[in-house]
Amino acid sequence: MIRLFLALVIVVPLVGCASLVSSAASGLATDLSAGILDQDDPETVEAGAPAYLLLIDGLIRDTPKSENLLLAGAKLYSAYASVFVKEAQRAQRLSTKSRQYAERALCQHRAALCGFSARPFDEYRAALAGLGAADVPMLYTLASAWAGWVQAHSSDWNAIAELAKVRATMERVVALDETYDHGGAHLYLGVMTTLLPAALGGKPEEGRNHFERAISLSQGRDLMAKTEYARRYARLVFDRPLHDRLLNEVLQAPATAPGLTLRNTLAQRAARELLKSADSYF
Repeated sequence: MIRLFLALVIVVPLVGCASLVSSAASGLATDLSAGILDQDDPETVEAGAPAYLLLIDGLIRDTPKSENLLLAGAKLYSAYASVFVKEAQRAQRLSTKSRQYAERALCQHRAALCGFSARPFDEYRAALAGLGAADVPMLYTLASAWAGWVQAHSSDWNAIAELAKVRATMERVVALDETYDHGGAHLYLGVMTTLLPAALGGKPEEGRNHFERAISLSQGRDLMAKTEYARRYARLVFDRPLHDRLLNEVLQAPATAPGLTLRNTLAQRAARELLKSADSYF
């Protein structure tokens, strides 16, 4: 596929059809993202992802206004930084690039949204209310990249304060199209509302509803929803039967599913670790 793309880069200028290069680049980025999501060996992804990231960077440099390329870059950098990078400063750098790509994609999508994330909260939320279903891919990618950025900068209280905007964005995605990414916005909201117990301002029951909705929307195929339900909610409220039932269901389910295989494989690994530590936790 890469050889085909390079051939197009060489040949297309000779025939004067620059739009074909842009189309091929966007298609390549989409195919790379799909290939990674359908991979059942996380080690292969971890080893190969840096080359993909460099490739995406090069494609974006050549076509800096491509929404599709910017979205692909945001998603790949966010996933790699969140899942595979353990060194704090490196995670911060990569998650920052992910967020920047997402913000640039949104700016290309709607010029009025350039600098969107820096607006005061009330103004930001008002702007969200004016967006529609066509904006969901951009909003969801921004919010997920932003959440990864907050995670990487969790030692900074100013970064944590931005979770309010992330949550407002995911809530808008749910209002516009809750089915997007297999109900992924519900999964994010489930995590965000179970960060604290109820006594400290958390909303575990609201989180439970989001987790269950995410499971329903994916028809149980997104195993990460059940793993996070067990990790975030069942452990928070010390519900051992729910915890073990959810995790055993994850381990008994097939990991292979279009667009979810990598996520499911990681979910099953996490489920095994959570079950292993259950006796010492509960």
